[in-house]
Amino acid sequence: MSKELINNLKGIFDLNQYEVDIWVHLLSKGVSTAGELSTISNVPRSRAYDVLESLEKKGFVVIKIGKPIQYIAVPPEEVINRVQKRIENAAQNRVKRLSKLKDSEMLEQLNKLYNKGIKTYSPTELSGAFKGRQNIYDKMESMIRKAQDSVKIFSTEEGSIQLNALKNAIKKAHKRGIKIQVNAPLTDKNKEVIEKLNPFIEFNDKTGTNARYCIADDKQALMLLLNDDEAHPNYDVGIWVNSKSISKVLGNN
Repeated sequence: MSKELINNLKGIFDLNQYEVDIWVHLLSKGVSTAGELSTISNVPRSRAYDVLESLEKKGFVVIKIGKPIQYIAVPPEEVINRVQKRIENAAQNRVKRLSKLKDSEMLEQLNKLYNKGIKTYSPTELSGAFKGRQNIYDKMESMIRKAQDSVKIFSTEEGSIQLNALKNAIKKAHKRGIKIQVNAPLTDKNKEVIEKLNPFIEFNDKTGTNARYCIADDKQALMLLLNDDEAHPNYDVGIWVNSKSISKVLGNN
């Protein structure tokens, strides 16, 4: 197997190098002992048993009763189902734990720490950088959720399509009476998304717009620095500033 495929297996199934080495060789044998797998995979014998025990707990192998102890490879399709189910269960449990934190004493203590620390800064000194489109849009969503009066979004054709990911936040802000304005070129490409958002926003057709930024309450601005048709989503860059003067200048464009 190629090195690239091995690395993909490690990432997808969250396995270490020894686990992947043992697993792929067991797949090729079907049934084998720890000693034999250690030899053909170049995994130290002292580690082979621990690795196989780990794979057994994760659902990749089954222990065959008898002497010598042998290990049976679980069919890959079944492995995928088991891993997927385990990840889904773990994610659901984590979401439940995070939801419980919203009304917990822990959140209250964290907010006290934050509010105490934030008072040492002037609002005009607050700024931050975000790398990766997902992180940028997470910040934009937070600005929309916390807006008290208005939100203005300036975007490109491609950027306006991505606003669909913020639909729930936009809809909830609209219900709270927040005035949301989107300024972007209207094209055949983004027409469907704009029509979906139209009940909750005031749309202005801005042909030729190539800037992307968001302003909340004319107090804070989030500016995306790169052209969205050139920047890979993982390397997109955004700058957030808490500045009335900058926000008002940008909002008047």
